[in-house]
Amino acid sequence: MGGKKKLTFKQMERMQEKKDEASKKGGKSTGSAPEKKAPGIIQPDTKSDKVVGEIKKMKAVTPFAVASRFNLRLSVARDMLDELVQRGVLEYVSGSKNIKIYKPHD
Repeated sequence: MGGKKKLTFKQMERMQEKKDEASKKGGKSTGSAPEKKAPGIIQPDTKSDKVVGEIKKMKAVTPFAVASRFNLRLSVARDMLDELVQRGVLEYVSGSKNIKIYKPHD
């Protein structure tokens, strides 16, 4: 009736030879996928000149831009930006409840 047809001996032999060649050449391994790194929860030191310098180089500072630059979570980036505004490093430009845009203070 239905189903997969049986391979001939010659076809099975060819398939086996292809598998052997691929394993000798070091073909693609079927190992596990590379592990994804989780974004950091710990906020970098906002008093360091390196962090402040990186942020001052940016034209428009958003929580997403900071989170992606320093590999942080968005909530941590928002807290970091609030702290920098209080210190006078950044200046709030505009935004809504969902997104806020800052610029470096001159």
